[in-house]
Amino acid sequence: MFSGKPNHERCVWALFLFGLIGVPSLYFSSTISIDTVNMLGRYLAFAIAAIGLDLIWGYCGVLSLCQALFFALGGYAMGMYLAHHGGPPGSVDVNGWKIPGCLFVVYPAGVGETEAQWTVPWFWKPFYSLTATLALGMLLPGLVAAFIGYFGFRSRVRGVYFAILTQAITVAAWLVFCKNDMKLCGTNGLTNFDTVAGYSLTDPGVKFSLYMLTLACLIAVFCLCRFLVDTRLGRVLVAVRDDETNLRFFGYKPYMFKVFVFALAAALGGLGGMLYTPQMGIITPEYMTAKWSILFVIWVAVGGRGTLSGAVIGALGVNLVYNFLTTRAPEAWPFVQGLLFVGVVLLFPKGIAGLLDLIRFKRLAKRTAEA
Repeated sequence: MFSGKPNHERCVWALFLFGLIGVPSLYFSSTISIDTVNMLGRYLAFAIAAIGLDLIWGYCGVLSLCQALFFALGGYAMGMYLAHHGGPPGSVDVNGWKIPGCLFVVYPAGVGETEAQWTVPWFWKPFYSLTATLALGMLLPGLVAAFIGYFGFRSRVRGVYFAILTQAITVAAWLVFCKNDMKLCGTNGLTNFDTVAGYSLTDPGVKFSLYMLTLACLIAVFCLCRFLVDTRLGRVLVAVRDDETNLRFFGYKPYMFKVFVFALAAALGGLGGMLYTPQMGIITPEYMTAKWSILFVIWVAVGGRGTLSGAVIGALGVNLVYNFLTTRAPEAWPFVQGLLFVGVVLLFPKGIAGLLDLIRFKRLAKRTAEA
């Protein structure tokens, strides 16, 4: 299974096997708690979004600082579905009277507070259905990315200018989502989630099932993206990254490939957000801040961009280190995070994946010399 694969990809498949076999074994033997399994499920959701960023940045050479926006859009889509079905039984109707924890009240002329009508905006209603939510949670980020990418890439906005543009759009979206007038609960975000598809989110079995579902989605996303980058499309993307001008000379339209990959990366970000929200229990505009945009970049950079495996290794590795340090020495984490960022730039620009490949190369060179 692993013959001929680079070390970093072998490492990722080993992680997948451990997630499929090792984690359930540890859980059912009571070695780890359901809270630990739930935490790992959230980190797997981060890895799905990180793979999307690696597609557009690692293979296309476009640094996007709005992957956090797409992640949050998917999270809000799932949050609106969960909020529809949260709270005491009978408090929410398909036509929308009240959303627990996020109440919208309408006072018609001459009507007092006691006679006020609870209602939700029209754009909440499609998210009452789980099927519609799953579709919209990936479609909306993809459409937003396609809109941004079409006008940005066709105008040949590239490099640091595109990074600044995407970060500005993310900050603007954060400001919009923080407004109470948007009827998305403002800075408090969406919470008070009780059930998903009719099952209680407090049930350990449901939490474990969400972990397994997230892991299955991560493996499927990884295999799909690996298939795409190994095809002719992947070679064109690398050509866009390495010499876009020359590619245009041969009759290609690089901006079309960029728009496609940018939209695909956004859809994967939305998928990660949808899987993250029920496991976290809350979604707020905080996930659209600049900090989260930079974190996605750090995960991919530390793991090794342009490998797909690096996105998974970076997202899981950095978050596990973060969890370890913040529970034992919280004041040390900012310094470790800064050292990671500087170390990637100065010491190992190809990330952990590059280091693993270097180890394999040295071993092969040693064997060749001995032979």
